[in-house]
Amino acid sequence: MCNTCGCQHTHTHDHSIASEHKQVAVDVLTGLLSENDHQAAHNREHFNHHGVLALNLMSSPGAGKTSLLEATIDALGHTVRIAVIEGDLETENDAERIRAKGVPAIQITTGGACHLDAQQIHSALHQLNLNDIDLLFIENVGNLVCPASFDLGQHHNVTLLSVPEGDDKPAKYPVMFRVSDLVLCTKADLLPFLPEFQPVRAERHLRNLASSAPFAIVSTRSGGDLEPWLNWLQTTLAAHKAVDLTAE
Repeated sequence: MCNTCGCQHTHTHDHSIASEHKQVAVDVLTGLLSENDHQAAHNREHFNHHGVLALNLMSSPGAGKTSLLEATIDALGHTVRIAVIEGDLETENDAERIRAKGVPAIQITTGGACHLDAQQIHSALHQLNLNDIDLLFIENVGNLVCPASFDLGQHHNVTLLSVPEGDDKPAKYPVMFRVSDLVLCTKADLLPFLPEFQPVRAERHLRNLASSAPFAIVSTRSGGDLEPWLNWLQTTLAAHKAVDLTAE
């Protein structure tokens, strides 16, 4: 899938890779993740120093991350200072949608990479004034595999599972859903038309991973319910601010 995270190397390739080459691949990947984690910790220090809550949004392509951000800005933008870092292989389409809402958005174009990394986030932070931000959303590249392995310095991971994808995704992509602090079942307005998707079954797959992450059903369509998401955001932001004040 990309040349930066090792996701192209799986057990299916082992028959064609000599053992010493496999060891080199493991060493390189271990070093890459170690350096990334070091940079992520530095990013988190920046966020904490400025009292910014950073959230990493992850999902498959088309699950509704940008639509969720647009609806969130409409609901909270008048009281919460929001900024967004957008990750995509190409185009600034999503960043332009966010900017149209009057919110700063920094586009990271990854080219062939299927995830964001901590260094990319660090570079993007130089284009933002963290003193003017309460809540930073990082919209990761649409992918249910690689983004789960890369710490960006965020405080929480939010994973979207859209109704058209099927309710078995937590079982199929366990690493992604295990690292999630909140799972949002999006495009709930489609549930009447896709009865094969059972939210109860999706949550059961999540619990089978020993995850206690909240599971909330939401829709960004007019008349849809965003309250579980907005309530979680406001509660989490208040708790983050309280910890910062206590530390001071």
